[in-house]
Amino acid sequence: MVELIFIAWVYELVILILMSLLLILIFRKYLEKKHQLTLNLFFIFLCFTFGIFFSWISKLLVIFSDIQYIKDIYTPTDPGTLESWFVLRIIDFRFAFIAVTIAIYFSYVFKVKIFQEEGANPIHRIIVITFGIWTIFFNLFIYAAGSQLLMALAFFFPFVYMSMVYFPFMKCSINSCLETDDIVFKRAFLSLIIMCVGFLAIFFLFTVDRVLILLGSPRFTLFYFLAWASALISMIGAYLGYIKPKSKET
Repeated sequence: MVELIFIAWVYELVILILMSLLLILIFRKYLEKKHQLTLNLFFIFLCFTFGIFFSWISKLLVIFSDIQYIKDIYTPTDPGTLESWFVLRIIDFRFAFIAVTIAIYFSYVFKVKIFQEEGANPIHRIIVITFGIWTIFFNLFIYAAGSQLLMALAFFFPFVYMSMVYFPFMKCSINSCLETDDIVFKRAFLSLIIMCVGFLAIFFLFTVDRVLILLGSPRFTLFYFLAWASALISMIGAYLGYIKPKSKET
């Protein structure tokens, strides 16, 4: 078990390094042209990177720390201290889910700006904001160490939130890609489609991973590794197809 966690820890470290390098490139593009949409994408990817960082930290604690109450990652105990409040939420990926939730909200803001939706559906806007606040609140405060039900809900709410934002985002990107004849803009919208598909794939692949574990597969199946890889692919696609070409024009 420890060997599998160590492999996942090393893998996430590699993904973190690559995503950090891309973040540097994206921020450099923003400093060159001061384009607001590039800054928005930077914050989206920064939050996803923090999500991976907290996932990586959770494995670091399990492997290398001598904290007794987290030795069993499946049934940790809660001594009720301020330290355990933070540590156990890191171990159970609560902070990772919060980072992803914030990234999803930034994605919604980015969608509204890029498609110039000044009159965006106010009901949908309220739902997006309210559900995002609820998801963050749940991950912070509705917690019991070792509860598989609460863990499943903590996973489920960001998945719903992601679907709520990225499916409409992808639809707008597809429509815009089909409507334009400009090769640069077509490539940019295609990169946003890839970004949406990649981000949606994260939780889909994690779901497959968890189903296989419930069916008896060892922890950290191939789908776990593919999930974080899809985040990296989304980042690369958005950078090469949208940020880099766009920065030359603006």
